[in-house]
Amino acid sequence: MMRSGVTGLALLAGFACACGPATTRSPSPDEPDSSPTPAADASVAMGGEDSSPPGSAEGGGDAGDAGALPASRFVTGVVSFSPTGCTGFGASAMPGIVEGPPVGGGTSHGSTDVVSLGSGGSIVVSFAPNAIVDGPGPDFIVFENPFWVGGNSGDVYAEPGEVSVSDDATTWATFPCTPTLDPGAAIGTGTAPPYGECAGWQVVYSAPGNGISPFDPAAAGGNAFDLADVGLSSARYVRIVDRTHEACPEAGPAPDTNGFDLDAVAILNALLP
Repeated sequence: MMRSGVTGLALLAGFACACGPATTRSPSPDEPDSSPTPAADASVAMGGEDSSPPGSAEGGGDAGDAGALPASRFVTGVVSFSPTGCTGFGASAMPGIVEGPPVGGGTSHGSTDVVSLGSGGSIVVSFAPNAIVDGPGPDFIVFENPFWVGGNSGDVYAEPGEVSVSDDATTWATFPCTPTLDPGAAIGTGTAPPYGECAGWQVVYSAPGNGISPFDPAAAGGNAFDLADVGLSSARYVRIVDRTHEACPEAGPAPDTNGFDLDAVAILNALLP
C-alpha cells in the first residue's frame, strides 16, 4: 500500500530511510506441514520513523520467547490462500510464516514476517486440534504489521482486513469491518478510519524474546476479537479478507506487497491449554 511516499511493505533493501531494523522469523523444521504456495520474492523490508515500543508487560502467563510458547495456541495450518494481483510477498514461506507467535516491530516499523494478501485477497487458517472458545474478555488476537508514520500515533500506516470465524469452515460469522473509502485520506491511500472491527490497524509489540506475551491483549498489540460479539461459542477457523482497496499496480519499489499482511493469530481462550 502507498501513502505519502511510503509503499507496500515500504522499502526495498538499500532504499534510503531513517528506519528501524525489520525483524524476521524463519519457519521451524518441526512446524506442522501443509502444502506450500508458489514462491514469491521476500526481499522487501518495511520501515517508518524510529519510535520505541513499550517495555515488557506482565500478564498473559507466557514469556515472549518462541521456545516457551505453546504452538497449539497459534495457527497450525492454512486451509486456503487466495491472493490477488501485486502480491506474493512471503508466499514462498507459507505456511510457516503465519504459524507461531507474532514478530512485532512496535510503533517504528512493521514486521516482514508476513504474507501479503493483495487488494481483496483472502486467507483461511486453522488451529487443529485446538479451537478458540468464548471466555472472559477477548478470545483471540490477529497480528498484522502497521506502524506509526514519523512516530505519530495519529498517522498509522494501516492495511485493514475483515475477520470472520467459523467452527466448520462453511458457515461464517463476520466482525463488522468498516473502513472509509477515501483515496485522499491522511491514513492510507484506499481506506481511512474508523475501521470498526477490522484487523490490521493496531501496532504489534509482542515478538519472540522481548518478554511481551502474545496472550496479553493489554500489552501484545494487534487487534483483539471476542466470539460473543458475533454470537459464537467456539471457532476452529479464522478467515481474513483484505479491505484496503489498493490500486494495482501502484507507484513505488515494492510491487508484490499489496493488501493485508498477516503475521500471526493467537488464541487467548483456547479449547486446549
